[in-house]
Amino acid sequence: MTELVKYVDTVIANEEDFQKALCLKAESQGDVEEGELNIENYKAIASLAMETYPNIKRVAITLRESKSANHNDWRACLYNGKDFFLSRKYSITDIVDRVGGGDSFGGGLIYGLNTYENEKTALEFAVAASCLKHTIIGDYNRVNVAEVESLMKGSGTGRVQR
Repeated sequence: MTELVKYVDTVIANEEDFQKALCLKAESQGDVEEGELNIENYKAIASLAMETYPNIKRVAITLRESKSANHNDWRACLYNGKDFFLSRKYSITDIVDRVGGGDSFGGGLIYGLNTYENEKTALEFAVAASCLKHTIIGDYNRVNVAEVESLMKGSGTGRVQR
């Protein structure tokens, strides 16, 4: 992966990806097994990735806080070397299937970056798309853009309702 990442401009990862695939680690990222996240360290690891690989223009990191097998808090952050964006946090209380959640985030981010005028909105779209995927069985996210945008614009609770 260290050779391949030299050719990308947007990295999508989680805390373990940086450690295991790119051999990069922030000081302390909290106890992932306990569901504790240290947000400041995600900016540090994204910055370190951009310093190590100057071709990288932005880093998106998914942030999962596991409460139980079927209850997770879900959000993500995006760093572009200047601005650090943290998405809204969703409480997913009835997870049907986590398979495809990362792919849905990646696809949502690609769509968002190509559709919306700013990276913050693109990040919010990606997180909402992935959040909805957690409520659908199988690997394929069967929601449409209107459904994702509806969740993005929903109540301030961040609770997913299907």
